[in-house]
Amino acid sequence: MTELILRINVSGQPMGWIPWQAAVLHYARDQVVWTLGDETMRYYGGFNRIHKQRSYVDVHPIVAVKGVVGRSRYETVPPLTNRELFRRDRHTCMYCLTSLADRHLTRDHVLPLSRGGDDVWTNVVTACRSCNQRKAARLLKESGMRLHAVPYTPNYAEWLILRNRNILADQMAFLKAQCPKERRDYL
Repeated sequence: MTELILRINVSGQPMGWIPWQAAVLHYARDQVVWTLGDETMRYYGGFNRIHKQRSYVDVHPIVAVKGVVGRSRYETVPPLTNRELFRRDRHTCMYCLTSLADRHLTRDHVLPLSRGGDDVWTNVVTACRSCNQRKAARLLKESGMRLHAVPYTPNYAEWLILRNRNILADQMAFLKAQCPKERRDYL
């Protein structure tokens, strides 16, 4: 699996994951303003016809790119997908606390859609098929079931962590610093 580079804007806000090829392009176009990370990854290009030397670019794991428009971390709601939802809840049913593989998990709406609930982070939890069917389109009180964790909306940095499971130490430290303290150890 190839390493993904964390692209940030010049203000230090995380903007997303980019493949190393896109990072090399930012370096070549002189768009990288500053970098973070102790380790670099070296990517080789072709040979110079005249000098017979091979070109290369050392890419840092975190690159601040000029011209990238920032987004307010407090206004951006990350897209809700089952993959990131299951990762947020650590692949654990929030009703029976059973850990399962993705194929055995479902998205459950705490306030059912048929009762006016929305398909948003704060109204969905990971549930095993059995618990989801048992709860059905009922409220928690009606079903007699108990929710073991309060659903929350991850901030953008948390969402980037949830999206990528191949995160380098420097990238993880940078992103965790932008997460609420009470959830840093959970990620």
